[in-house]
Amino acid sequence: MKSKSISDLIYEQILKKKEELTIQFDKTKETIGYFFIDDLLPEDLARECANVFPSKSEMKQLKSLKEYKYVSAQMDKHNSLLESVIYAFQDERTVRLIGAICGIETLYPDDSLYAGGLSLMGYKNFLNPHLDNSHDAERERWRVLNLLYYVTPDWREENGGHLELWPNGPKRDPVVIESKYNRLAVMATHQDSWHSVNKVTVNKDRCCISNYYFSDEPLKESDKFHITKFRGRPNETFTNLILDMDASIRMLVRKVFKKGIRKNPHIYKKES
Repeated sequence: MKSKSISDLIYEQILKKKEELTIQFDKTKETIGYFFIDDLLPEDLARECANVFPSKSEMKQLKSLKEYKYVSAQMDKHNSLLESVIYAFQDERTVRLIGAICGIETLYPDDSLYAGGLSLMGYKNFLNPHLDNSHDAERERWRVLNLLYYVTPDWREENGGHLELWPNGPKRDPVVIESKYNRLAVMATHQDSWHSVNKVTVNKDRCCISNYYFSDEPLKESDKFHITKFRGRPNETFTNLILDMDASIRMLVRKVFKKGIRKNPHIYKKES
């Protein structure tokens, strides 16, 4: 299917539940605003996304104290359906609709898939509490929304690999949003939107298709430029010390080199 046909399906499904989703986001926007919607795409289409999802060997492994997962933004290396689904979320009507739900007037999708695209988490994979960096690759627009579409059939609560939001900071208990099959989760990103993914506990792969939306203005007036910052989970004192030091050093570098020493390689490098 083409992106336009898929975007029509996404738009209609979200539109049907607009009022419910707006209430959901409004109730949480004072801390970390979010909403989620189940059964986003028809069953056969969602299952096909899972069937053609690339294996670990076709993706880049990220493994450190911060995270352990597999990612890819180079969509022309994978089944064309996945690219169609990713860009369906960038359809102008869908972007405007999600903006209306979240109360954001100007929203821009990201054609380059900067830090977006595909992610896979297998046994013992995790993502520690962190703040996404505040801007796009050129530091021209503010990152304001994270869209996560989960496509692994029969994924259970006990499997782990679920999105965690920390509305009171990463020293308190998180709100857990299950990475249920055919669920779209949308969360706000700002300087207080700590989030993570808990460890996968089964020998299976949890697959996700992700997008970021950007805006001319930050979600909060108090927002300032920041890099991606990680920390440990509650009571991981040693990990916190190391990750705080890492973030401080990288922030000093960005004060000197505003766009960094090197460009983030996690973008879609399209042929001219």
